Amino acid sequence: MSLSNTQYNEILSEYKERQLESSRMISLRYKEVCQKIPSYRLTEEEIVSLSAEMARAKIRKDEPKIKEIDERLEELRLKQKLSLTDAGFSINYLEPVYQCSLCKDTGFIDGNRCSCLKMRIIEKMFEQSSIREMLANDNFENMQTDLQVGEAGRQFDKAAGKAKKFVENFGKAYSNLCFSGTVGTGKTFLSNCIFGELLKQGYSCVYFSAPTLFSELADYKFRRTNNDLNPLEILHSCDLLVIDDLGTEITNSFTASELLTLLNERHKSRKSTIISTNLSLEELCERYSERVFSRLFSNFDICTLSGQDIRLYLKQMQNRK
Repeated sequence: MSLSNTQYNEILSEYKERQLESSRMISLRYKEVCQKIPSYRLTEEEIVSLSAEMARAKIRKDEPKIKEIDERLEELRLKQKLSLTDAGFSINYLEPVYQCSLCKDTGFIDGNRCSCLKMRIIEKMFEQSSIREMLANDNFENMQTDLQVGEAGRQFDKAAGKAKKFVENFGKAYSNLCFSGTVGTGKTFLSNCIFGELLKQGYSCVYFSAPTLFSELADYKFRRTNNDLNPLEILHSCDLLVIDDLGTEITNSFTASELLTLLNERHKSRKSTIISTNLSLEELCERYSERVFSRLFSNFDICTLSGQDIRLYLKQMQNRK
């Protein structure tokens, strides 16, 4: 689910096209204004001339001249604005219209990626993943709460309630969830419900299966790919990170260390994380060390699920029809 350099360059090209489109729009509007207000161009030329004279006055440090020109420029700009409104245009008709006012559609602020560019990278990654198909079925509207009975049913109802509360409080209160339990008991389903709902609300959400996540990190750390995009920049800063099927990856000192670092960094930034795993709490502790287990146990709300394999049950019901 990584982004290649080619795909990254495609995104940057989108930003360049935004800037070009804005310039084209301003150019067309300027011609329109000059046709309707013949004096507008003359005023603009006087402003340009005075601006050049201002630059020379500043070089000479001629304060009286600078003040005189500054006052005249203010008069001319006010004259332009009044001529626009008198002709029926808005006062900011010739100002650029940006999709992102923070970076002015450049994608960068002081050399760092703007939040809008980070979001576009996430969207590009999301376009490649299969989770879009899953979200069509895995959502709160399609939730069935009667597929588990007894204690398993009560566990699912409790976990579903926490999932809905997680969405309701997102952006207001920092929290993390861990869905732990046997295969097919609804862990991934609930994770996807939350992911899809927050994605619709405009939050930056990233989804990885555990094997893919650690594979991506290893490829970057050990330079096994030509992709120079640092995945940690997205993993640390996205509003929500979902790690599905933790424990299905090849577990070693590298994965344990990367998981601990990732959880620590997101906790320091108060960025929420959801983890689903087939492992029990005891198995998590044994597999990832006490430090990782401590981070999970202290900062995550653990939801334990059990019961029948819902996916297998639904498939059997479908086959009987």
